Amino acid sequence: MSDANPAGDWPPNIQAVFKRMAPASRYLGLEILEADKENRTVKVAFNATADLCNMWGGIQGGMVAAMLDDVMSLAVGLDLEWGQISPTLELKVSMLNAARPGRIIGTGRVIKRGKSVGFIEGELTDEVSGKLLATGSSTATFVTLKKKAPEGEGAQA
Repeated sequence: MSDANPAGDWPPNIQAVFKRMAPASRYLGLEILEADKENRTVKVAFNATADLCNMWGGIQGGMVAAMLDDVMSLAVGLDLEWGQISPTLELKVSMLNAARPGRIIGTGRVIKRGKSVGFIEGELTDEVSGKLLATGSSTATFVTLKKKAPEGEGAQA
């Protein structure tokens, strides 16, 4: 996680990550660097370890896809309110170069956002070489979570 102040002026979805990061994002080594709510863009780093690799030493393709899914989800969620989420409906990933353990920079941006769906693009680059590793596009929907009933106020048999 970035040294940025979690109590700062982050959008709710970014605050939620600082408060309780998803185990999968933690496993990928997610670190939030920048979030621009107005332009609906994010920049993150993934501190990728050898645990993400296939038997040939490259980061397994599903892990690369998960990184892109994370960064694009963060971008499309920038203007959601507390209690809303943006599940991915569709994900396309193009692997351009082998990703290796180390620091990988992810950027995501919203292409179009409607009332119920958003269209997002993302890319991953190697921080040291600047080489473009993978690109992705996704479609997400917007869901408002139902509040849990206080204990003892549930449906009765």
